[in-house]
Amino acid sequence: MLLPKIITKVQDKFPSVTLDTTQFAGEDIIHIQGSYNLDVLKLFRDNGFNFLADITAIDNLTLGGFERFAVVYHLLSHETAERVTIKAYVPEDQPELPSAESLWKTADWQEREIYDLFGISFKGHPNLIRIMNPDDFQGHPLRKDYPRLGRKERDDFPVVKRGINKEAAQ
Repeated sequence: MLLPKIITKVQDKFPSVTLDTTQFAGEDIIHIQGSYNLDVLKLFRDNGFNFLADITAIDNLTLGGFERFAVVYHLLSHETAERVTIKAYVPEDQPELPSAESLWKTADWQEREIYDLFGISFKGHPNLIRIMNPDDFQGHPLRKDYPRLGRKERDDFPVVKRGINKEAAQ
């Protein structure tokens, strides 16, 4: 597998941080130790990957792997149309990474979503709060050890009525 220059550059600059490199569906993936995500992401940003397309997370509870959790960054270079995926692995006992919000403002809401649904915290985030579940909600619904049907906590969620307000529409 011929790696793009930027991934080779990351491997050379951070040899102990890079865990593996893979490819899937024609896209290059670099697997790194999570605590160094900001350094690696900054190197990508400074080398033309100017767009953070998406951040998500994976719970490897039943899959195994480097750590239980991985935070996945999808980057794009507008200049070259190259895409790359960075998987930053996070330990279960301390699920925390440095925030990428200082590099790309779009990380703000995406990190909040991961925090709310997976329980992975982002150190240095300017306003890390729950955005999908009530503030007093206990648990993280996208973790694989969360009960498939929930814990019946939704029975107490406030009902949001949707539809057209006929008076406001006139």
